[in-house]
Amino acid sequence: MSLCRLWRRMTNESGTAAVEFAMVLPAFAVLIVGGVWMAQMLFETSSLHYAVEAAARCGAVNTVTCSSSTAIENYAASKYYGPSYPAPTFVSTTGACGQSVTGTVTYVLNTGVTSFSVPLSATACFA
Repeated sequence: MSLCRLWRRMTNESGTAAVEFAMVLPAFAVLIVGGVWMAQMLFETSSLHYAVEAAARCGAVNTVTCSSSTAIENYAASKYYGPSYPAPTFVSTTGACGQSVTGTVTYVLNTGVTSFSVPLSATACFA
C-alpha cells in the first residue's frame, strides 16, 4: 500500500456526522421531553393558583354565588383548568384575613421507567 492511500484512509471523515448525531440525540431528546413536562407542571401550578384566588374573591365579594363553603369549593373546582386526574382538593375557611381557600393536587410525572409524585398547593385569602 502506498503512502498516499494510507494517508487518504487516515483522513477519511465519512460517517462522522452520523456518529456525532448519535451522541447528541439522547441529550437533545431528554431536554425537549423534560421541557414539555416542566411546562405542563407549571401550567397545572398556575391553574391551581388561579382557581384558589378566584374562589377566595368569590367567597368574599360575591355572596350570592359563593354562599357556603361547599359552593366556594365547587366554584374553585370549576375555575381549575389543569389535568383532571388526579382531581384537586379545595378547602374553604373563614379566618382573620377574610375568606381563605386552599387547593392541593399531586402532579404525577410518569417517565415510563418510574414515576415521580410532586405535591402542589396554593392558598389565597381575600377580605
